[in-house]
Amino acid sequence: MHILYFHQHFSTPSGSNGIRSYQMAQMIVERGHQVTIVCGTNDRSDTGLSNDFLNSRRSGLVDGINVIEFNLPYSNSDNYIKRGLIFLSFAMKSIGIALTQKYDIVFATTTPLTASIPGIFARWFRGKKFVFEVRDLWPEGPKALGVITNPLIWKSMFILEWLSYHSAHRCIGLSPGIIDGINKRGIPRDRIKLIPNGCDFGIFNSNSIEWRPKEVALDDFMVIYTGSHGIANGLDSLLDVALELKKRKLNDIKLVLIGQGKLKSSLQIQAKKMNLDNIIFHSSVDKHKLSGLMKSANLGLQILANVPEFYFGTSPNKFFDYISVGLPVLNNYPGWLAGMIEDNNCGYTVPPENPKLFVDALEDAFYNRAKIELMGLNAKRLAIDKFNRESLANDWAEFVLGVNP
Repeated sequence: MHILYFHQHFSTPSGSNGIRSYQMAQMIVERGHQVTIVCGTNDRSDTGLSNDFLNSRRSGLVDGINVIEFNLPYSNSDNYIKRGLIFLSFAMKSIGIALTQKYDIVFATTTPLTASIPGIFARWFRGKKFVFEVRDLWPEGPKALGVITNPLIWKSMFILEWLSYHSAHRCIGLSPGIIDGINKRGIPRDRIKLIPNGCDFGIFNSNSIEWRPKEVALDDFMVIYTGSHGIANGLDSLLDVALELKKRKLNDIKLVLIGQGKLKSSLQIQAKKMNLDNIIFHSSVDKHKLSGLMKSANLGLQILANVPEFYFGTSPNKFFDYISVGLPVLNNYPGWLAGMIEDNNCGYTVPPENPKLFVDALEDAFYNRAKIELMGLNAKRLAIDKFNRESLANDWAEFVLGVNP
């Protein structure tokens, strides 16, 4: 069979974006099927293509996957109007692919929600089987963050969400809250499957070369955050944490933030104004280099803005990357990940917006190395037992391919 796969932010492991789509596509290829991934250009992604664009499009074979890339440069640092126009442009260009290519199943994954549009057209205009994967609940999340304030836009997105779910023959959700959200829109449970993000042991392994940013000494206690620096991530809370660390003279604890995003420059400016030399900002790195950083770290941070819709409605890559290398996790919001950390004793959970309790956890980790070593072993065990990406990819492939018996 031939799967036509739409993911605007697709990346190979050579980029710093998540590689779920790359690995899922690989599983389909290994089963003897064909995959064509349609994507855009992203400042954190590496699609594997290096040939020139012709009429704003290029294509080629990347590790057995056919890749079609539109020249639609996207960055999390762009303003919302620009990002919205890029989302719509990608969707419109993708409709042409969905209506003209030869394939058996169309698959689309968010974000953004507009990624579903070519799948909707394929379902209703060509009678194709459509599987829709939901990585974040839209428009609930952006609305709760205050990103969407125009009622007309919110209503349009709500309609698109409903149409996406009801056009799909099957839906995949990456967290329990996402599954519930799809079900509440009228989709039966037997058409929805939970397949969370997973752990990539092929990349995050013992062969990675350990390294630290130059500002972090070998004997410093290094706490890392790896991911986007946007409104949803709530990284401003770490400025208060860094300040509290200085007040307690815990100068050997360093907070290292790896990644890019809309708020990174403002965070850097504010950190400098506050004389916070214990918080280090570093640019994004590819997955292989990220593995070496994680091996050298003492603790990983799972940080989000305090938005109830996020508690059960997200499945962050960084959490699964951390536990892949046996790195204990400090989480600052309630929900399914917090429950998992507590149940498996693989890190710390603290309430949102409470820098003192956050630093209490950091201080406990700093002075109890044997304790966090045990937490790290528990994290690795959880990764192996519950979130092996190869096993999850098999489940994904069976569910997707099973829509077209």
